[in-house]
Amino acid sequence: MIDQSNQSRRSPAPPEDGDDGLEEARLRQQAIGVKLRHMFDQVVNEPVPDEFLDILRRADKKAEGDS
Repeated sequence: MIDQSNQSRRSPAPPEDGDDGLEEARLRQQAIGVKLRHMFDQVVNEPVPDEFLDILRRADKKAEGDS
């Protein structure tokens, strides 16, 4: 009888030399992407300063007057 319990615990074959560096680069790129998306979400969710809103309102009024 064959003991199948050890077969399911075996790790996959080790990657070839070129694949190891490529996989590491992919993981690093993925981590950078996750952090960039997190930073972008934080910036998008920040409130717009009142001073900037005032500048936009004045620009809109001036554009309406020029038309």
